[in-house]
Amino acid sequence: MGLLDALFRSNEILGIAEETLEFAIESSEASHPAEYMGFLRGTEARRLGLERDGLVITDVLVVPGTESNSVSATVRTSQIPNDVKALGSVHSHPNGVISPSDADLETFGRGSVHIIIGAPYRRTDWKAFDSQGRPTSLNVLDVELPDTEDFFDFTQADIDEELRG
Repeated sequence: MGLLDALFRSNEILGIAEETLEFAIESSEASHPAEYMGFLRGTEARRLGLERDGLVITDVLVVPGTESNSVSATVRTSQIPNDVKALGSVHSHPNGVISPSDADLETFGRGSVHIIIGAPYRRTDWKAFDSQGRPTSLNVLDVELPDTEDFFDFTQADIDEELRG
């Protein structure tokens, strides 16, 4: 296996952490009747104690300035941090329809997995889709999430270095 194969394989999404899915469902319900929207971030599976290469979805990043109503959520792309390692997106459908709309398909380009959560926001009211809007399977994994202080994987020294150019 070459280096590119190893790189590709290590970026495979193995699933979503149970706590992360619960957070997204609860956030969707709390936003009702407006749509909820966020970007999915991951953690290397080995950092979570799994003996596999790949990524587990562990975080939902809500972008400041996201505007939502009962039929759509709009993200100000200028507010998306450059460092965001988006694996995909998550958003709710307050109408309960758990399939991508034409507008959803236009936003599915960033990342490879997109979750839609529908009202009434029970544990079973969600589905995952690929970037073309086709249903895909996404395992729910019982893993312990990393400390939130590890969420941003850069330091002040990294910022200073970047500013120096």
